[in-house]
Parts: sequence; structure tokens; C-alpha cells
Amino acid sequence: MDGKTRANIKPGLNVKIVLKQDQRTGKLTEGVVKDILTNSSSHPHGIKVRLASGEVGRVQEICP
Repeated sequence: MDGKTRANIKPGLNVKIVLKQDQRTGKLTEGVVKDILTNSSSHPHGIKVRLASGEVGRVQEICP
């Protein structure tokens, strides 16, 4: 599953996101989804989420 489709992402899911300041380097941050911030059903750069830690970024990978 990829992070570009909103239906794949649910609160409580373990994901890897790219933070705004890490978009150039592509560094990923792992965490648990708290809120889904993107309203559209899909987004080419990944669905924007807020992690339980408070960090906001776009989902790149969904962890098993």
C-alpha cells in the first residue's frame, strides 16, 4: 500500500512520513497517525498527516 491514497491511511497506523524541512533530503520520520489532514481522496506527493508526536508531513510508506 502506498501513502498517496487517503483510503489506505487510518488513525493508529504506523507510517513513515517526510517532513517539510526534509523534502530536499528525503529523510523519513516514523510514527503513528493521529489525524489525516488531506481532504482529497488522493495526492501525488502523499497524504498529509499529523503523527501522535505532533509532527506533520506527507506519508511515503505504510509500515507493516
